[in-house]
Amino acid sequence: MTTTLRPTEPLQHAADGTRSRRFHVCVNSRPVGAVHLATDPGFGPTVAKIHELRIEEPDRGRGRGTVAALAAEEVARGWGCRQIEVTVPGDAAGALELTRALGYVLRNRRMEKALDGPAPVLPAGSTDRPMTWDEYEIWERTGRQAYAENWIRRGLPEAEALAKASRDFGGALPQGPATANTRLSVLEHEGVPVGELWLGLRDGRAFVYDVGVRADRRGHGHGRTLMRLAEAQAAAAGSNRIGLNVFAGNTPAERLYESLGYETTEYFLCKELL
Repeated sequence: MTTTLRPTEPLQHAADGTRSRRFHVCVNSRPVGAVHLATDPGFGPTVAKIHELRIEEPDRGRGRGTVAALAAEEVARGWGCRQIEVTVPGDAAGALELTRALGYVLRNRRMEKALDGPAPVLPAGSTDRPMTWDEYEIWERTGRQAYAENWIRRGLPEAEALAKASRDFGGALPQGPATANTRLSVLEHEGVPVGELWLGLRDGRAFVYDVGVRADRRGHGHGRTLMRLAEAQAAAAGSNRIGLNVFAGNTPAERLYESLGYETTEYFLCKELL
């Protein structure tokens, strides 16, 4: 029996320049699932993303998902894409195993924690204060560059990485430290600045966009204190959950978050299309 993709709609072109198309996964023309493929607005037209790949229960375990994923890659190549990405739920062990078997590598993961206990208290000697505009200008410039370099190390061309950094920072912080639903804080220990925190607040949830300890102050537990500060600020704002992103290979950060009770909710994987 032959497994193929059959379009269920014309190729869609969105206002942001992305394109997408939905397909039926068919076995001898019989629909057994669905695929939704699109280019990624965050990375540009050369990066595709599988937004959905679903096989109906009676047809699972027969390799249909593998063939559908490979067929989606061929469609992406036809669009001129050189990379494809997929998001796997944190509890979908089978899907994670399949993507890795197909050559996808983990790029980053999203972690979350429920805020259902007492708000954390900062250790003695540690205090926080809002980031000043002068501090923000330095922090934003260095943070944007570091963010771009992170994507360059993960295979994104330099021009695209710099454009993504500019787009992401500019979109998230249009008014700098005065941006609504945003907390930009400096952590001090015994009166000396030791790190910064960028926390976003929306719809009852909080998200740690960036947490960083200054290079000459690392190794003294300030990263854990910054995470305590993030949770305290989130709880004070009425958030019941807090999330964050961690790049693959950042073992110290992964261990810290796991020790604080964060759990993986999504895996983000990618594959080069040769």
